[in-house]
Amino acid sequence: MNALSHKTNWRKFQDRLFFWIVCFFSGLTAIPLVVIIWEVIRKGYKQINLNFFAETAPSTLDAMLAKNVGEIIPGGIANGITGTLLMVVLAAVIAIPVGILGGIYLAEKPKTLFSHIVRFLTDLLQGTPSIVIGIIAYAWVVVPLSSYSALAGSVALAIMMLPLIIRSTEETLKMLPTSLKEAGLALGSSYSSVILKVLVPSAFGGLFTGTLLAISRVMGETAPLMLTALGSTAINWDILKPTSAVPLLIWEFYNDPNLIDMIWSSSLFLLLLILVLNIIAKNVARKWKI
Repeated sequence: MNALSHKTNWRKFQDRLFFWIVCFFSGLTAIPLVVIIWEVIRKGYKQINLNFFAETAPSTLDAMLAKNVGEIIPGGIANGITGTLLMVVLAAVIAIPVGILGGIYLAEKPKTLFSHIVRFLTDLLQGTPSIVIGIIAYAWVVVPLSSYSALAGSVALAIMMLPLIIRSTEETLKMLPTSLKEAGLALGSSYSSVILKVLVPSAFGGLFTGTLLAISRVMGETAPLMLTALGSTAINWDILKPTSAVPLLIWEFYNDPNLIDMIWSSSLFLLLLILVLNIIAKNVARKWKI
């Protein structure tokens, strides 16, 4: 009895020790993230006001004059916000239909040679550096059009979104019970109707979550946009002209010592935007859990 009690106490001790080791290393991992978020909030909130969202990026002279008299830098990132919105929406229009259809094919025909090729290329694309994708979009769009544009930036972002949408669609459809498809086919519905009217709506939560995560993934990309969208000092809604984006503005602010304060405010805005998208994705996934 004493030996049994001793083994039980030893196992409880091991359990507690392992628990606290996991907690310690989890906390250790979270420290850099907490420090980064705190630093961005501490230095970024000062520039946040109505003009920050309504006006275009300030010039070096405006920033210099404001800093000399101790005022906040005038202007904002309206041209970056509108450019980001334009390119992300265009990228979503391109990537979502292709990604969902590709994911449906992989889920329905998992063992064909073409499926293995598509799956391999998707995984390869997932690990491709963003700068390489920017070069591809440059060759495909910028060179033929002889101009940097929002369209070229959207193509680069769409290519980056595809792997996540395809794989999330495939995995979500695999989680659906086979009885759904069997019931639809047994009622006389065509194969395509069962896919589009039964399986896809049933997997809406996973598809929507994967799409939002893909959007938040590309929203902070800078390298591909430097080679495709280039940037613009004015608000532009023409998809065939150079367009700015929030990450591009952050890079431009970084290269100007007088606009350092704008870096933190722009980073805070981008951080909060991506955080909101991730929270929405998690809530949708929880509500539509299969």
